[in-house]
Amino acid sequence: MTRMTTLTAAAVCTFAATGAFADGHAQKWDMPMAYAATNFHSEQGVIFADKVREYTDGAIDITVHPGGSLFGGGDIKRAVQTGQVPIGERFMSAHANEAPLLGWDNLPFLATSYEDNAKLWDVARDTVNAQLADLNLVALYTCPWPGQGFYFAKEVGSSADTQGVKFRSYNSATATFAEELGMIPVQIEAAELSQALATGVASSFISSGATGYDRKVWEHLTHYYKVNAWLPRNYVMVNKQTWEGLDGDTQAALQKAADETAASCAAKSAELSDFYFDELAKNGMTVADASPEFLAELQSIGEKMTAEWLETAGADGQSILDAYNAN
Repeated sequence: MTRMTTLTAAAVCTFAATGAFADGHAQKWDMPMAYAATNFHSEQGVIFADKVREYTDGAIDITVHPGGSLFGGGDIKRAVQTGQVPIGERFMSAHANEAPLLGWDNLPFLATSYEDNAKLWDVARDTVNAQLADLNLVALYTCPWPGQGFYFAKEVGSSADTQGVKFRSYNSATATFAEELGMIPVQIEAAELSQALATGVASSFISSGATGYDRKVWEHLTHYYKVNAWLPRNYVMVNKQTWEGLDGDTQAALQKAADETAASCAAKSAELSDFYFDELAKNGMTVADASPEFLAELQSIGEKMTAEWLETAGADGQSILDAYNAN
């Protein structure tokens, strides 16, 4: 028996002993989340927990722990895999180094509207869920971020202006973008971003307007370029053994809460997209479209990144792209 299996089995036994459907008490589930309590993903996580409490008649009581307060973002998936907690949320493509298929939502300039992003998830869902099952996880729902753009501490018109810039990366795709643009990627969690910018560990990154707003990056940076490279997704995951240990009615109740939260979270993301741009501008940042030269460079890099992803994701990755392009 592997160490992960041993830990998971022990954790499931703990949930069964203390979760106590049999003795009439609620299962108490801690749910770590990586982003600030005021971020819409975290707020929707609380809504999800409330719905679960309602739809299970209190049988499952989820406590949300935002901002990496229970486990740091980079530790959440393993905590769920090994049964340290039964449920958690993480940025899906953060796991692409371990399972390249999970970078499906970071293919540059493929599905850059909310409608197209939803179509991409629809065709990727079954394949992605099969991959997650191999990692001892079950995805309950996913939610997109607004489109990704670049933050800088100076005006940038092309890659000539990005050489040697320290760049916060959050996964392999963003690290590749940095390297192709002559920047130096540094792995930094969102909760650590403000400190990294303040201390000069990083002076640039790619993300949605949400991260800039949450972290008040106008205190350190001056420019945001709207690129809309991709709409990455967070996902709420459950330990596979924990999920399989629930009866059918409880699974259905959780899935109902998950489906409703997925819809409300995507709607909130779309609603906030322009709001974030306005707030960045109100606080003194220059918010602009990327120059044609810079955008052309990014699109060329994107084509290379997609080809490299297909090499690592293999037939499953190609099947996702083929199904999306056939729609």
